[in-house]
Amino acid sequence: MIELDCLEEVDGSNKKHDLVLFAISTCPHCRNARNFLDSNDIAYRFVYLDLLKSDEQRQALGKAEQYNPRKSFPTLVIDDDQVLVGFTEPDWRSKLL
Repeated sequence: MIELDCLEEVDGSNKKHDLVLFAISTCPHCRNARNFLDSNDIAYRFVYLDLLKSDEQRQALGKAEQYNPRKSFPTLVIDDDQVLVGFTEPDWRSKLL
């Protein structure tokens, strides 16, 4: 389980997976990813990397890079062992619903 103090929690009735979303606040694909999770009532934790202070940002970016070395967003970590990079609704739907 990814542990970072900067993660915000979003509750949902679908708690099948431990999900962590690494995102950028101004990214339209990241916004679509969050909208998908919210509209499907999926519980997840997230962080907007661009809104963090430098030390927190370095730590969170380092963690995201472990799962996605290209550092592209959104990056969704599923149960610490699967990763979805970018937002393509059919891929997210097949993995999460």
